[in-house]
Amino acid sequence: MDTMRGALERAKMLVGMEVDEESALPPPEEQSFFDDINRHCTLNTTQRLYGFAICLAAGLTCTFLSMLVFFNPVKFGVAFTLGNLMALGSTAFLIGPKRQFDMMLDSVRIYATAIYIASIIIALFCAIYVRSKLLTLVAIILEFGALIWYSLSYIPFARSIVSKVMTSCFDTDF
Repeated sequence: MDTMRGALERAKMLVGMEVDEESALPPPEEQSFFDDINRHCTLNTTQRLYGFAICLAAGLTCTFLSMLVFFNPVKFGVAFTLGNLMALGSTAFLIGPKRQFDMMLDSVRIYATAIYIASIIIALFCAIYVRSKLLTLVAIILEFGALIWYSLSYIPFARSIVSKVMTSCFDTDF
């Protein structure tokens, strides 16, 4: 019975619900960085939804406003990338930073995550340090493609369907 109660209390803590102090289990002896963050950043469901909505709205606003400076690839690259980072971070409010990180490193999407994060770093590097309009534009195109591929990894069979469609569209054998 104590095992069931302990599992229920851990499930409540995982989703950010309040737990009774006397029935809460003591924290495990060794905790990872993300366990520590999750323990200190507990939010209730309403706070999670507000955080998600605000962060997503800020990210989308930043991404759409980046179109105003489209012809200045340096400013566009920074604004577009910051918008992507805020939109990506918004999902951490819904599922928590540890689960978000675990899902990003899942074997199904590890390569998509690595390419997406690398393209974000390359875009920011080209925009801020190199200040090359051509390189920034190429990096943004790479980032956009990586974002689409990363997003498709969360939809079952989406990447295989898109791959087959692209192969059939660009197949040169008639």
